[in-house]
Amino acid sequence: MEVVVDHGYDRVTALVTGASKGLGRAYALELARRGARVILLARSETALRHLAAQIRQGDAAADPEVLVGDLATPEGPGRIVRELRERGLEVDLLVNNAGAGDAGPFLTRPLDPQLRSVALNVDGLLALTHALGAGLVARGRGGIINVSSTAAFQPLPYQASYAATKAFVLSFTEALAEELRGTGVHVMAAHPGPIATGFFDGISAEIDPRRADTPEMIAARTLDDYARRRAVSYPGRWLYRALTWPARLLPRPAVARITRGFNRRLQLHEVVDVA
Repeated sequence: MEVVVDHGYDRVTALVTGASKGLGRAYALELARRGARVILLARSETALRHLAAQIRQGDAAADPEVLVGDLATPEGPGRIVRELRERGLEVDLLVNNAGAGDAGPFLTRPLDPQLRSVALNVDGLLALTHALGAGLVARGRGGIINVSSTAAFQPLPYQASYAATKAFVLSFTEALAEELRGTGVHVMAAHPGPIATGFFDGISAEIDPRRADTPEMIAARTLDDYARRRAVSYPGRWLYRALTWPARLLPRPAVARITRGFNRRLQLHEVVDVA
């Protein structure tokens, strides 16, 4: 039987980015269930309002905050930080979950969505971590969870830009965790595998639900690992963690050829936009 760790979240104010749907929504609900006060951040105000109402229904004393913003724009992170200050909200736990991806051959896919993915997955995460991390260190407590992916550990042909952004998150988080060792601020990267969400919305690729983990399970296991102060979380099924090992042992060109074959079997080389 899997043990769920509930301690460590009472009276914690947690900011969850990308909270309107999918994994971010699951993180917000699980944090609220564990006693945290959640700040919900995403672009969709309507979806966030519905989520906040759902949290209040589960706990009448819950006091979720709704924050509408776009981390993929140059001015987005700064505006979000200013609004937090104006509302007097002090973040104890930053969950950098917001992310976007694409699939298909790099040169035949539209460039703009890939640039937006880089801006959100890298620039937005970096800016928000820099802005809020300084306050955490000054107070000598709190933490940061950066949601990466098992895609971070190897190059992925036909998901080239997405995997590259997650490799950045992996490297950045490991380095920052070491920089902040001893400050009282715990930094952890989470590396889930495929999740049953709308990750491929708008393109012809699909995630096989039989091979995907639920966002609820990923959220619960990630928060368990953070509460245990683990250096890294692999919240998905064991197979997806095992798939990160060959990339650490084999030559990189060999790994790229292997992952190319795998993604071609998934027909990611044939991805097109859908209406």
